[in-house]
Amino acid sequence: MILEFKLNNEERSVDLADENTPLLWVIRDIIGLKGTKFGCGKAACGACTLHVEGEAVRSCSYPAKFAQGKNITTIEGLGNAKAPHPVQQAWIEEIVPQCGYCQPGFMMATAALLNKIPNPTDEDIDRNIINVCRCGTYYRMRKAIHRAAELNQAITPKTDTDV
Repeated sequence: MILEFKLNNEERSVDLADENTPLLWVIRDIIGLKGTKFGCGKAACGACTLHVEGEAVRSCSYPAKFAQGKNITTIEGLGNAKAPHPVQQAWIEEIVPQCGYCQPGFMMATAALLNKIPNPTDEDIDRNIINVCRCGTYYRMRKAIHRAAELNQAITPKTDTDV
């Protein structure tokens, strides 16, 4: 199967022997982007979270065939060192990571949440950010999510209907 999709705003084409290969392995092993992590392989921990058409998806259990023609964003496409995404900036400001392994998945889940709920409450965060962190940095992540919402709102242009 020839899999064609857009990855971090670049057209990609990959020849797959098995269309049911998890998207995680296409991203990591075939394309070589290592930011998306393998955690459990059962879509439970969230270390492998990336965006498919803007939605947070656990890529370890997402068959690559479903990515055909879609827009995929990984942590590498969220922002960069010179222009970090508000979520990445908030993670830096709040000194969130301990070991850091799970953090790309948390940041991707948070970015998707903020696209749906620009100013989430603690309850919204609890309902939507269900990734697992073995180091227990949840308190700092919650602070960072609220900070990312503030940063997002500061860069989002106001319209006449917002006033």
